Amino acid sequence: MGWRDQTAVCLATGFFIGRVPLAPGTFGSLLGLPLSAALAWSDLGPALLAAAAVLWAAVWAAGRAEALLGRRDAPAIVIDEIAGMMVALAGLPFTPFNAAAGFLVFRVMDIIKPFPARRIDARMHGGAGIVLDDVVAGIYTNLILRLAAMLV
Repeated sequence: MGWRDQTAVCLATGFFIGRVPLAPGTFGSLLGLPLSAALAWSDLGPALLAAAAVLWAAVWAAGRAEALLGRRDAPAIVIDEIAGMMVALAGLPFTPFNAAAGFLVFRVMDIIKPFPARRIDARMHGGAGIVLDDVVAGIYTNLILRLAAMLV
C-alpha cells in the first residue's frame, strides 16, 4: 500500500479510532467534537474553508478506504461521522450543552437515517454516499439544536 492509500485509510478511520471493536461510529463522532470547537472559535471565512476542506477530504478518503478495505461503507470508516458532527455544530456556540446535545441527537439521526439520508445511503456509492448521509444527519441535528435554542 502506497503513502496515498495509507493516508486515505488513516484519515477515513479517524487516525485508526474506527478500528475499535465496539461502536466505532460513536468514537468517530466524539472525534468530531474538537474539530467543531476549533471551527466555532475561528472567524467565519477560515471556518468555512476548513469545513469545505474536511468534507472534500472525507469524500476522497472514505471512497479510497472503502475500495482498500473491500467492504461497502465499512464500520471502520468514521470520517463521515467526524464530518457530520462538524455540520451538526456549525454556526452554533460551542458550549458543553451544545456539544453533548449535538452528539446525542447526531448519533440518533445517524442511526435512524431520516429522509433523505436513508435513500442517499442506499443509492449513492463511494465516498460521496458514505459521507452525505451523515451530512444530512448533521443538518437535521443542527436544525433541531437551533429550534431547541429558540424554544428555551
